[in-house]
Amino acid sequence: MPVTAATVPSPLRSPPRLAAARGFLAAALGLAAILGAMPAAAQQAVTQNQQPLLAQALPFTGSPASPRPGPPGFTPQTLLNPGGAPAAPSAGDPHAVLPQPPAGKAAIGVSARFGDADPFIPRGLVWRVFADKPESSGAYPLVAEAVEPAPVFFLSPGGYVVHVSYGLASTAKRIVVGANSRREQMVIPAGGVKLQSDVIDKPIPAQKVTFDIFEGSFLQGKTSSRPFFRGANTGDLIVLPAGNYYVVSTYGDANAVIQADVNVQPGKLTDATIHHRAAEITLKLVKNAGGDALPDTQWSVLTPGGDTIKESIGAFPVFVLAEGDYVAIARNDGKTYTKEFNVEPGKNSDIEVTAQ
Repeated sequence: MPVTAATVPSPLRSPPRLAAARGFLAAALGLAAILGAMPAAAQQAVTQNQQPLLAQALPFTGSPASPRPGPPGFTPQTLLNPGGAPAAPSAGDPHAVLPQPPAGKAAIGVSARFGDADPFIPRGLVWRVFADKPESSGAYPLVAEAVEPAPVFFLSPGGYVVHVSYGLASTAKRIVVGANSRREQMVIPAGGVKLQSDVIDKPIPAQKVTFDIFEGSFLQGKTSSRPFFRGANTGDLIVLPAGNYYVVSTYGDANAVIQADVNVQPGKLTDATIHHRAAEITLKLVKNAGGDALPDTQWSVLTPGGDTIKESIGAFPVFVLAEGDYVAIARNDGKTYTKEFNVEPGKNSDIEVTAQ
């Protein structure tokens, strides 16, 4: 099924947690060296008109959590770079002028971009500074953290790892702090994707559809078994590390499932619409055509081959089913009734099974 995509500003979702930062830190450092029964329909085409608008999408929903206080004597304000002469400030550098650090410390001013040629990220960043040597437990001590876009930390001489995250994307860098204050500029190769679904160009209500995002490509057979992000809602802007992903869009809770590849590029937003081919079907067991539905009916929906798609109990069960042929089985008062029916995309309908 085709997926159309365009890029627009939108709100963000889901800031990362400290545990995720520590997990990323351990993996990035390697600190020895640098311290349904019916098959899901397949997406056939993706049109992506991506533009560098991610920074303009801010402010976004879901603000980062307030940082925990650092150790005594630490002030999480604005930062600079490690060792050697201070780097010359670039255009628009938020640390063109650095504050005077306390005695025995250096000012380390940090900022981040989506790419070397991109502007500074104006908000939405979570900064954490770790010692570059683990404790006996194996965890790297958290020295300080901040949620300003360009904080300045006053650090004692020594080795540190600076970790910055934006949405689900993050990067880390080891620095060595000496006597001189300096600035550090980091690159977060992150992009955003906003998802929605429709049936025959009619948007599906947000409460009826969910999205899971996986790394890799469904079309190329390079897929991950674990979701990178689970349970995204319609209209959420999910910030991800740049790369290839595939989205599983689930409409209802039966077999209306579509998979589509999406490419996330640094600093760009992709607004993707996934096109389902399904309909909402209401089943009724009646004594005569057009009559009242019989209560306490047990329902099963099967494929023509006999595979069970969905079961329910009630007078008016509603199923979201992918297009195709089905068999409805109704059990009531010790008797069983069946009816074959067909689902066409976008044609929501009532299916009556006559108790005769």
